[in-house]
Amino acid sequence: MAETNEMKWYVLRAISGKENKVKEYIELDVKNNRLERFVSQVLIPTEKVFQIRGGKKITKERNCMPGYVLVEANLNNEIQHRLRWTPNVLGFLSESNGVPSPIRPSEVNRILGQVDQMQENGEEMLVPYHVGETVKVIFGPFSGFTGTIEEVNNEKKKLKVMVMIFGRKNPIELGFTQVEKE
Repeated sequence: MAETNEMKWYVLRAISGKENKVKEYIELDVKNNRLERFVSQVLIPTEKVFQIRGGKKITKERNCMPGYVLVEANLNNEIQHRLRWTPNVLGFLSESNGVPSPIRPSEVNRILGQVDQMQENGEEMLVPYHVGETVKVIFGPFSGFTGTIEEVNNEKKKLKVMVMIFGRKNPIELGFTQVEKE
């Protein structure tokens, strides 16, 4: 493989759930062996999600491309070998005759743009709500009441819930964080 000074993006296939370990191992290997001129970035596309547990909002990051790690590298035989034989790596996504194929810059921009857009949009609800489900109000003046979801507005993260108050059904608008599934 001819050595050039051009950095290109490659996709490594990793064991699902081990993407962070792969990233840590590659970054440690690059740092310890002073290979920064050959590997500049290792990325795992993630998005922020939240869910309600016990009435508390829990935020965490979720991998939006499970099983894949993006690497910006100037690939030579040694670097290719190091990346390919990193623990928990299954191989490169696109190989022809044993030579990894880089992904197009437009694909990288699309993936990175998608991740940036997810970050800008804020957090996504991990447990989606659906019309007809029964929920319990856990916060606000109607705390303790149960009701049925009549309408879901994902953009505003609001629900219209029909709650029985004084023997009559009344619609109330609640945020996703004010209710939990029964």
